Amino acid sequence: MADSMEEWLADSNEALTLQLVRAPEDEAALLGEDMQVVAPFHPTFTYPIFGEHEKIFGYKGLDIQLHFASGSLKQYLSINYDKMLESEATPADDIEGTLYNFIPPDYTKSELAFAKLVEEDATGFRPLGEKIGSSVRAAATAKGKGKAKGKGKGKDESNGNGEALSEDDEGAVVYEMYKATWSTPGFKEYHRRMQLYILLFIEGGSYVHEDEDAWEFITLSVSIQNIPDPSDSSRFEKRKRPGSDVATYHFVGYVSVYPFWCYPDQVRLRLSQFVILPPYQQQGHGSLLYSTLFAHVIGRPEVAELTVEDPAEAFEDLRDRNDLRYLVAQGVPEDPSFLDGVGAGTRGPRAKWEAAVRKKYKIAGRQFDRLLEMLLLRQLDRKDPEKVRDYRLQVKARLYRFNYEMLSQMTLEERKEALAKTYDSVVEDYDRILKMTFH
Repeated sequence: MADSMEEWLADSNEALTLQLVRAPEDEAALLGEDMQVVAPFHPTFTYPIFGEHEKIFGYKGLDIQLHFASGSLKQYLSINYDKMLESEATPADDIEGTLYNFIPPDYTKSELAFAKLVEEDATGFRPLGEKIGSSVRAAATAKGKGKAKGKGKGKDESNGNGEALSEDDEGAVVYEMYKATWSTPGFKEYHRRMQLYILLFIEGGSYVHEDEDAWEFITLSVSIQNIPDPSDSSRFEKRKRPGSDVATYHFVGYVSVYPFWCYPDQVRLRLSQFVILPPYQQQGHGSLLYSTLFAHVIGRPEVAELTVEDPAEAFEDLRDRNDLRYLVAQGVPEDPSFLDGVGAGTRGPRAKWEAAVRKKYKIAGRQFDRLLEMLLLRQLDRKDPEKVRDYRLQVKARLYRFNYEMLSQMTLEERKEALAKTYDSVVEDYDRILKMTFH
């Protein structure tokens, strides 16, 4: 064979293109930054589907298009290539057969059928489950103004008169969160369409089992109300079409949690999966979804705490920022006991206060310790040697407890050196997070 085998390999991350598709009328209403929500994007990972090397063999000029109706997430698949290897000895990979194992079988390969489906979806689809939260922001304009940008945003905005935006204000964008379980009518079918994003955007992500009844899910959608003309628009998006009462919904992301028994008579909710689709990232949607989940947990008496399963670094930062803001909003740093016993040899009174605050806000133990240390560092007078010493002892004591098994096998000098290096690294990271959170 004249061509080398290497020439027939395609990078599956580059070959696979994803796109959220809206009805032509709804896409035409997008201006400025909002146009990115219908732009094509690529997966971060494809090794769960195409293997650890993320390669597809047997094609040149390979182009795989997987489109989703932006609300219902029903799918259209198109596989094109310039040339396919014809060889019985080394046959080309069966791309559609491979994908068939990971997506629902009701996808279409007809552009006309998909266009019709998207149009029907625009006016007929509604989010599934119980609405548990919403937030209102100003829509983006043609110049991109009005939309929240950057990490950690997600608060309601002003209507220009010093008043909080309402859902009825012109150009208001309404973001809505819906809680669903396997018993929610139609949700199993919907989940089978959205779970693909877990494989494509979460490293080590895997599908959850439908026979585990206790799973809970919160989806995020977003709506522009009373749009005066197409120059103001938004994104499960719920969006009213200009000059019409027709509202359309567009999927943004979702989170899944699973309850575990917590002695004696409560449950511990473990956050398992958390994804915001790339066209909606860096706009505060992750913070909005997380804070909605957190508020939901606080309001459930049967839940003892919210934990996170093997979080990625980016999610840890998001969690830290939102938890820090929440504790500050609750007045924890102003509590009279906040500074009592910092660095003390006997932890009794302080440990009792910490346990009470942690239980009240349902934050997992290690996470709560870190949050308190960051809040203490935030107001630490670093020019006061005694206060710096107390803070250092406070942090090192926690690090020693957490790493006891490893440290107990070291000599005294090795232990001191390891704790000193870890302390410096922890404080450096705390400063980074505090700067992001309270800039």
